[in-house]
Amino acid sequence: MNKIFFYAAPLAVMALLSSCQPPSSEQSLPAGVPVSAEVKPVVVTEPVEFDTDDPAIWVNPDDSTKSLIIGTDKNAEGALYVFDLDGKIQKDKVVKGLKRPDNVDVAYGLMLNGKPTDIAVTTERITHKLRIYSLPNMKPVDNGGLEMFVGQTGFEHRDLMGIAMYTAKDGKIYAIVGRKNGPTTGGYLWQYLLTDDGTGHVKATLVRKFGEYSGKKEIEAIAVDNELGYVYYSDEQVGVRQYYADPDKGDKQLSIFGTTGFAVDHEGISIYKLTDTTGYILVSDQGANRFQVFSREGTANKPFDHKLLKIVPVAARESDGSEVLAKPLGDKFKHGIFVVMSTDKTFHYYRWEDIAGKELKVK
Repeated sequence: MNKIFFYAAPLAVMALLSSCQPPSSEQSLPAGVPVSAEVKPVVVTEPVEFDTDDPAIWVNPDDSTKSLIIGTDKNAEGALYVFDLDGKIQKDKVVKGLKRPDNVDVAYGLMLNGKPTDIAVTTERITHKLRIYSLPNMKPVDNGGLEMFVGQTGFEHRDLMGIAMYTAKDGKIYAIVGRKNGPTTGGYLWQYLLTDDGTGHVKATLVRKFGEYSGKKEIEAIAVDNELGYVYYSDEQVGVRQYYADPDKGDKQLSIFGTTGFAVDHEGISIYKLTDTTGYILVSDQGANRFQVFSREGTANKPFDHKLLKIVPVAARESDGSEVLAKPLGDKFKHGIFVVMSTDKTFHYYRWEDIAGKELKVK
């Protein structure tokens, strides 16, 4: 009896584990879509201490070659790391002691003390606060942090995750914030208007609650298209949902795409802008170590029909977060840069032309 159990149990466990494995990359490839060879980065950053999660890009207005990459180190004693375009940590700008910072984004020209101020905004999960720092000096301008999802009592309903900044055509700057868990009946994302509190610090005013949620896993990746006025977010294991970013345009879902062909989770979303209206939406297919690239502008008479154009495997592993910029940053990144988080505690920098290959355009 014992001998039978000894041999049968491993077989049962192996069968169970096999049934729980995500589908292989080959099994989950959509038919007829071009797939590139694995793309290698031109720069890998110095490692952070704990766990990279999400990057943002700040463009230096005086010298684009001195632009910065800001990335989260996700831990209870985490940090915001700042890197140059060679992947070197800028130690004088690193912000340590953050309580599990998750995602980060930047915005340009928020008026503080009567002066336009560029800011880096990160979500601090454990404290339920947004933390905001001026750029490029990374000095706090949030008076210790801004409380989010106040009054929510559900399990993990205040545990911050995703963040995307929206700058409207009238110059108003908003933070669109996600969390680890939330209602499936709408209102998963909350949107806040950021302004000066009168002392040169940022205050946040809630303007709306919106966004469907499947309840299958969580919502982390959020991206905003300022020019077209849309917000996208990954409902993990379901697809990418699209809404208007302007709170006055209503809360109706405009589209959901990428609903098939993902190996495990839908994660980081990045928008490469060829013009103000055209380009590409890149979505991390986390379990397959690749990005799926969709049309930004949709098709003729169907602006919300985001066709899958290409699949790009990358050297970065299990990427949660990413960011792309369609502007030249010196000779190394003549057509833009694609920054991708990797699970080896680093961020990878890719040339856009390497991601684009023959199938996509470069700016």
